[in-house]
Amino acid sequence: QVQLVESGGNLVQPGGSLKLSCESSGFIFNNAIMKWSRQAPGQERELVAGFISPLRIFYGDSVKGRFTMSKDSAKNMVYLQMSSLQPEDTAVYYCGARIYGRDFWGQGTQVTVSS
Repeated sequence: QVQLVESGGNLVQPGGSLKLSCESSGFIFNNAIMKWSRQAPGQERELVAGFISPLRIFYGDSVKGRFTMSKDSAKNMVYLQMSSLQPEDTAVYYCGARIYGRDFWGQGTQVTVSS
């Protein structure tokens, strides 16, 4: 079965950096479209980043220039490097995989940006 497990969420200061990791299993990694989303309390779920093609990544307008998505196919791992974090980045971050037209999501990891 498909498994997606996020880690790395933490409390960080404004302007700080944080790297999230996603360990995946249960599917052929290179056949999936990997992505990250987030949801803050009272707000709609937002797509943060995702692969459009093997060499092109989509980033939401709110995170462009600050977040970088990457993957390690040999380890079935996906990462989200976040920098210049601000309080509005506070949310639960989810790792996702689109596999043959169906979306799967992990349980999420909490990121809190506060002084």
